[in-house]
Amino acid sequence: MKSTTIAAMALLLAASSYAMKPAFAATTDDVKWINQCVEDNKNEGAKKEVVLKYCTCMNNKMDDNETRSITQWEKTHESEAKACSRAAGWK
Repeated sequence: MKSTTIAAMALLLAASSYAMKPAFAATTDDVKWINQCVEDNKNEGAKKEVVLKYCTCMNNKMDDNETRSITQWEKTHESEAKACSRAAGWK
């Protein structure tokens, strides 16, 4: 019975952490900012899919009340930009 309880708790914890992940491009405002980021980075040498992944990651790291563009924000948030570059596979 103890192992069943532990397994049930682990399953509940895993499910709740999955449900708490941020949505990707949840609003039209998110889509606007992500599309602008993709446009800003279109000539940086990465495939469009990689740039889209990077921009979506950066958007998800930003506060919902941020007024700067992703391109402006990334200049002052180097660690987030590096993490999103790695996550997107940008080389």
